[in-house]
Amino acid sequence: MAEIVVTGIPRRPSPSGGRRPKRDELARFATDDPHAVDDVLPADAERLRLLIVGVNPGLWTAAVNAPFARPGNRFWPSLHRAGLTDHLVDAATGFSAADEWQLLSRGIGMTNLVGRATARADELTREELRAGAARVATVAGELRPAVVAVAGITAFRTAFARPKAGYGEQDTSDVPGWPGGVVLWVLPQPSGLNAHETLDSLAAHWREVWGAVERTGDPGAR
Repeated sequence: MAEIVVTGIPRRPSPSGGRRPKRDELARFATDDPHAVDDVLPADAERLRLLIVGVNPGLWTAAVNAPFARPGNRFWPSLHRAGLTDHLVDAATGFSAADEWQLLSRGIGMTNLVGRATARADELTREELRAGAARVATVAGELRPAVVAVAGITAFRTAFARPKAGYGEQDTSDVPGWPGGVVLWVLPQPSGLNAHETLDSLAAHWREVWGAVERTGDPGAR
């Protein structure tokens, strides 16, 4: 049987030219550009099963145009430990074709609540986060993945006006514009600064998410 070819929406090359950015180069990526990092999305929206939503790009991530690229971030190790990727992604110098393909071939895409890059997530305004939630709802309605998973509960609580939200599946009945049939899920922020979580606990969260994806069946059936 021929291998299914999955193509993604074209992405820009790394601004750092395939190398790790130097510390003194990072500050120039703290701009108002709302598209600091390209999304990872399949060209065929029907192939999308899980849309992972980060809070916003860090400066290192913007410098190499690759999601969760800063060394020490536990996002990629936790995804790999949970079995969502076949190989451990090292995005510190950029995102390879093999990295992108293994996500898209499993129906996994990536975007952010807010597109501009900052040194810290707490530099974002409430208005930016609220606008980001509205945009994610629109994207979810257009692409209709089985699950949308937001990685960062503090930002989620502000963005979706749910100050007491906990981890796991959310009630979307009162989320403005949220499409029916698309599950909304919240996970911890995977940054190494989040001392409340370990690599094992983060992986456990991702296994729960993937279980929710698999329970929905094929995206074309929804």
